[in-house]
Amino acid sequence: MTHELNKDYKEAASRGTALADYRNIGIMAHIDAGKTTLSERILYYTGKNHKLGETHEGAATMDWMAQEQERGITITSAATTCFWKNKRTGIKHRFNLIDTPGHVDFTAEVERSLRVLDGAVAVYCSVGGVQPQSETVWRQAMKYKVPVMAFVNKMDRTGADFYKVVADMKKKLGAKVVPISLPIGAAETFEGNIQVIDMKAYRYNGADGADMQEYDIPEDMMDLANEYHESLIENLADVDDDIAEMYLEGEMPNADQIRVSLRKAVLAGKLIPALCGTAFKNKGVQLLLNAICDFLPSPVDIWETQGMDPVTEEPKMSYCGDDKPFAALVFKIMTDPFVGRLSFIRIYSGIAQKGASVINPRTRRKERLGRLLQMHANSREELDEVLCGDIAGLVGLKNSTTGDTLCDENNQIVLESMSFPDPVISIAVEPKTTADRDKLYAALGALSDEDPTFTIQSNAETGQTIISGMGELHLEIILDRLIREFKVEANSGQPEVAYREALLKPASHDSKFVRQSGGRGQYGHCVLNVSPLERGAGIVIENKIVGGAIPKEFIKPIEQGIREAAATGVLAGYPLVDFKVEIVDGSYHPVDSSEMAFKIAGSMGLKEAAKKAGMVLLEPIMKVEVTTPDENQGDIIGDITKRRGAIESIEPQDGNARIQASTPLSELFGYATAIRSLSKGRASYTMEPSHFEPVPKVIQEKIVEKTNK
Repeated sequence: MTHELNKDYKEAASRGTALADYRNIGIMAHIDAGKTTLSERILYYTGKNHKLGETHEGAATMDWMAQEQERGITITSAATTCFWKNKRTGIKHRFNLIDTPGHVDFTAEVERSLRVLDGAVAVYCSVGGVQPQSETVWRQAMKYKVPVMAFVNKMDRTGADFYKVVADMKKKLGAKVVPISLPIGAAETFEGNIQVIDMKAYRYNGADGADMQEYDIPEDMMDLANEYHESLIENLADVDDDIAEMYLEGEMPNADQIRVSLRKAVLAGKLIPALCGTAFKNKGVQLLLNAICDFLPSPVDIWETQGMDPVTEEPKMSYCGDDKPFAALVFKIMTDPFVGRLSFIRIYSGIAQKGASVINPRTRRKERLGRLLQMHANSREELDEVLCGDIAGLVGLKNSTTGDTLCDENNQIVLESMSFPDPVISIAVEPKTTADRDKLYAALGALSDEDPTFTIQSNAETGQTIISGMGELHLEIILDRLIREFKVEANSGQPEVAYREALLKPASHDSKFVRQSGGRGQYGHCVLNVSPLERGAGIVIENKIVGGAIPKEFIKPIEQGIREAAATGVLAGYPLVDFKVEIVDGSYHPVDSSEMAFKIAGSMGLKEAAKKAGMVLLEPIMKVEVTTPDENQGDIIGDITKRRGAIESIEPQDGNARIQASTPLSELFGYATAIRSLSKGRASYTMEPSHFEPVPKVIQEKIVEKTNK
């Protein structure tokens, strides 16, 4: 396909693949939908791997961590580069591929991967359909406006239903899905695909399915194929004026015209093409690879990336091209046993050259680009330069972390960073021996650098180190990595819920901090109005001072004091969230006023105003989905209700029931054991953080009493 966009950019002479033929893509899905198996098949068909690695055998290339191989799940997003020659056009494309985790505890890995990808393949299980984590990754993709295509996997499984999954996507995700590949058969009779655009059928021969053979569409499926071909054109007519005009004049667009139109619709986020197959049985993957080339964007399609000028804070664009000023985003930090601290970067413009000096606008410090590495899961290849549109590993960054921009010193830009959810679960850890203390803190610091959803804090009163994360599995993996990778033995306490505090109503406080102790005193005075905000709004601080009652240089310290007080909470030591503060009045002393005095006044002011406003504890509510045999349905529902859960829906599924409920996290510790005993091991469940809700008064009183002892 010739590239339509005639953008003003130049490509380096050393470039092997044209920018228009790059595809930066991610594979995303709910846990166990077959993402990693699909990634392994992509690596096999593109010639990157010469042997098929299986997840269930612990041999998948992209699941290289010991913990991933033991559990058969993906924990960290793995990046690799491979090449695919589109069988239809003959054009060779370069894929930068990221396989992301499906387990909700590792949602940060998905978030940061989607931020730097140009397109994504959402994988769905043909039996399970749209599951909770499928919805989460979908929302993440929509947030970053990432064009998506769908692949319905596991078509060889009993109960496989491609059309039900498509309907599920439309209903639960509100997605405008257009099937472009239909299954021939299902479960054990699944033998191939009908390609709707070209109206051709394909079957896959040989043990590895590499021999893709074209044949006529089976007669009994001809009507269905025609129906979906026409439906595709109707959907395109809704979003493309050229196709609409042809359609109204009774003219049918040809396959090439359909492809051009569908590509435009996918890039604009208006349509989601859906394909199907079974990665495990090697069917349908090659059609998916061709479709990635045809419909997902190249860096040139994305073309401009929104940023901000670090000096003026005005919007500023970074444009694609090797000849443009250098700008890259650090999207992941990893501790590598061989090279040390490894930073993953996506280059949006310009070229990264080994040894070059760049600047980090956040820290305003220069960084030297040390070794440049092209990654293949956990193996690496050294490079002298990395070109625009590429994803690479970088050794040598000292002061840059996840979400930081690296750019040309003479043309500075801050690219849009990433936001991550707050941790919902905490445990106390301590070193087993005094000798291990420094090693433990260094290891926790390195793990916190890697993972923005893993936080560490010290409890000043108890002296304990508290680590927080997204779930029990998340913290279990952290503790496991401490022992295996960092050789540190640590004792850990029982998991505890990471509550939040919130205000009930508006209030004001006149806060004065005065110290006279001979010599120069301390004087800080501010009047604060506080009010609650809706959930997720964060902390908003507004300076409403008029007439210079407080000099400008003391406003920042007041803000710092407010934020520090909010972090340690007022009611029970949990962070105070979602509120607004207006600094409305105050006074200062020409000699005794200092930044420290105003910081303390701000901190005291927030705490006193919050007590006047009244406080409530918020607890994390989890979205729980249980799949259980019908005969255990009553027991499971009764157990959820006992755990303060609210049943939201029950869907029948071939002798099973799928129950969706909202349940407080505090009631779900050890749920895996409970559900196994209730169903004799036959039920399974998934859960993900949903939102925060006020804790019932009786429970709040107990928590406050316990923490304030």
